[in-house]
Amino acid sequence: MSGESAIDPSIAPSGTGCVECDEAGGWWFHLRRCATCGHIGCCDDSPAQHATAHYRSTGHPVIRSFEPGEGWFWNYDTDELSGSGPELAPPVSHPDDQPVPGPAGRVPANWAETLRG
Repeated sequence: MSGESAIDPSIAPSGTGCVECDEAGGWWFHLRRCATCGHIGCCDDSPAQHATAHYRSTGHPVIRSFEPGEGWFWNYDTDELSGSGPELAPPVSHPDDQPVPGPAGRVPANWAETLRG
């Protein structure tokens, strides 16, 4: 996979939810993990698209899915999807009992109508 120099497998994720959504009281559809610094951000189908915003503000090009059962990586610089990559520090996903979309109690009833995808 190209971009492996941007991956630090020793860095733990920043938490179990999108950092910026948690700070603002927002919600997300799916979560992505920066493979450089561990920042957890929401996906591009989410209302705020914080994972891509993190890439734009930091230049950290590689993310990994932070969804249970998913191990793919995406490189923003090359628009390359890879089905696998190096093992990252645990945990590799949000908790199984965390709902999607999430988090519980902050997702609007009409959430499907607000997705960007």
